[in-house]
Amino acid sequence: MMTVYDSALTMEETTLRDAMSRFATGVSVVTVGGEHTHGMTANAFTCVSLDPPLVLCCVARKATMHAAIEGARRFAVSVMGGDQERTARYFADKRRPRGRAQFDVVDWQPGPHTGAPLLSGALAWLECEVAQWHEGGDHTIFLGRVLGCRRGPDSPALLFYGSDFHQIR
Repeated sequence: MMTVYDSALTMEETTLRDAMSRFATGVSVVTVGGEHTHGMTANAFTCVSLDPPLVLCCVARKATMHAAIEGARRFAVSVMGGDQERTARYFADKRRPRGRAQFDVVDWQPGPHTGAPLLSGALAWLECEVAQWHEGGDHTIFLGRVLGCRRGPDSPALLFYGSDFHQIR
């Protein structure tokens, strides 16, 4: 009888990134407004609790978004639809403009609770204030208290799987 690990690669033979590429995730763009305006594509985002309403996002400590969230203490999340791959790729590209200028090429409106950009065409939007943060290796886990949220159109979702984007209904 074969055990689970008989055919699996060991940590020395693969990387955590390779292993995690086998886990499908949703795609979101996390944004911060005001003097710390910035956007970043993220798939390390999830709901933690409905009561109280809490979500989390994980951000590399070296990322520009890390300093933006620390400074603003508020952030927004736009959940990407299946037709928003270009937007997701844009906010993942380190060559895009910095600050408010990075939002010049996308349609958005400021969130009523945070002022952070909410991207048009998203499947859902959430606005949060940082409730807690925890060190997690080379990332920080930001726990956000949801100040407001809204559901968008019922359309296909954008997923990240196998190091690439996919649509799913």
